[in-house]
Amino acid sequence: MRLQVGLILASIILVLDFVTKRWVESALFYGEHIPLTSFFNLVLAYNAGAAFSFLSDAAGWQRWFFSAIATGASVLIVYLLRKHAAEKLFCVALSLVLGGALGNLWDRITLGHVVDFLDFHVGGYHWPAFNVADSAIFIGAVLLIVDSFRRKE
Repeated sequence: MRLQVGLILASIILVLDFVTKRWVESALFYGEHIPLTSFFNLVLAYNAGAAFSFLSDAAGWQRWFFSAIATGASVLIVYLLRKHAAEKLFCVALSLVLGGALGNLWDRITLGHVVDFLDFHVGGYHWPAFNVADSAIFIGAVLLIVDSFRRKE
């Protein structure tokens, strides 16, 4: 897969993430929940930390720490996309992770937190709210695991 294709896929994820987050911010106020089904709400939540709000209550240093990690990971991913261009599934997976990382990096740098809005729940249990970028990272990670089990020639 050509590097350009991977970067286009990552850009699509980045734009989709940006547009959905800005739409939710314009349509909801912080903390508002809009039930859409018996198991899914739209909610406007902010996460200053990482996955599952890890370090969200830290003093603010985590913003730049997670930004540095995302920046470094993005550079590494672009390198891997160039080096492994022949491995299509691997490159698609990395492109999804790259788009998601850049989407959350944009929020972290410009807002100081990541905007989350997808809220799934079963019974009384709610998963932490997430967004399009998080979804792309998750799908990319699953594809990387699948790719790791494929026979390499």
